[in-house]
Amino acid sequence: MPDSQRGSVLGFDFGLVRLGVAVGDLELRMAHPLVTINEEATAARFARIGELVAEWRPVLAVIGMPAHDDGRPHEMAAACRKFGNRLRGRFDLPVVWMDERYSSVAAATELEDTGLRGRRQKPVLDQMAARLILQHYFDEPEHAHELA
Repeated sequence: MPDSQRGSVLGFDFGLVRLGVAVGDLELRMAHPLVTINEEATAARFARIGELVAEWRPVLAVIGMPAHDDGRPHEMAAACRKFGNRLRGRFDLPVVWMDERYSSVAAATELEDTGLRGRRQKPVLDQMAARLILQHYFDEPEHAHELA
């Protein structure tokens, strides 16, 4: 965890095809959707993340950890953990995990409430899910788990 309670934080909704990114500030404790990274290749993904890190200079990354409804690790959990390890290693960035169950469903509901439905949600759904994951961290940091 960062030593100070100041600085920006990037939140991630990890997926093999798309990666949702949100940004927030430790002092304000408000998360905002930022971008959806559509590159599947690791090098292209991390090049784009590198641009975001250079722009926002985060002091922490919050990553949604996929789990089944009963809390068991999801099949995607290992790939997600590998992503977090790479993020920490490449950018010397502390990483914490938040339970991401239902974040995509909640994001879809939020978007429907604004009138954005069906396929029109696809370009922003993952960044909205990242926003919810990051906001959950701001609201309940005691539920975060540090990367081992």
